[in-house]
Amino acid sequence: MWNSNDFEIKFHIIRHGKTKANEKKLYYGFSDISLSENGKNELLLLKNKINYPKGNLFITSGLKRTNQTLYILYNKKNFLINENLKEMNFGDFELKSYEQLKNNLSYIKWIKDIEKNPIPNGESKIQFQKRVIIGFNEIFEYSYKNLLKNIVIISHGGVISSIMQYFFKENKNFYDWLPCYGRGYSIIFKKSNNIYYKKI
Repeated sequence: MWNSNDFEIKFHIIRHGKTKANEKKLYYGFSDISLSENGKNELLLLKNKINYPKGNLFITSGLKRTNQTLYILYNKKNFLINENLKEMNFGDFELKSYEQLKNNLSYIKWIKDIEKNPIPNGESKIQFQKRVIIGFNEIFEYSYKNLLKNIVIISHGGVISSIMQYFFKENKNFYDWLPCYGRGYSIIFKKSNNIYYKKI
């Protein structure tokens, strides 16, 4: 994927703000939910606290919570959408809590092997992560072709963890990579195939 000796490119991947579904600890991924008032206020506080990286290309997953986060943090209304960067599709489990699902036979089967077992009308973790990497590669190729050096992506916690796990073979699991709301990572691809990251 990376074959340049003289071009540096940075991807700033930021998790969207909090929603009411997050506050209620519900499973949800494809459900198109807006930010909560608490989520909006938290992002405004972070905006005044953090020096968010600049970008010359802005991308979201297309869901309301990512679009709203982009607008709050960057005041951007013009951006590209890559739907492969949506959160995991929880199918029949969308907008339900653990308490609602704990006796559900399909749920019990799923949690025995989350990696391989697909959720009814949803995805397995492996399917989800493959989709995410396809989406990231699409953005990478577009950015490289158009000589864009600073790309801001507003996406989801699971998406960010999947990308970080793919590129950095550190002694961390999926959940170790999970950033807080409004936080994320800058991934820097440098010449000679050097890749490193910084926390946002």
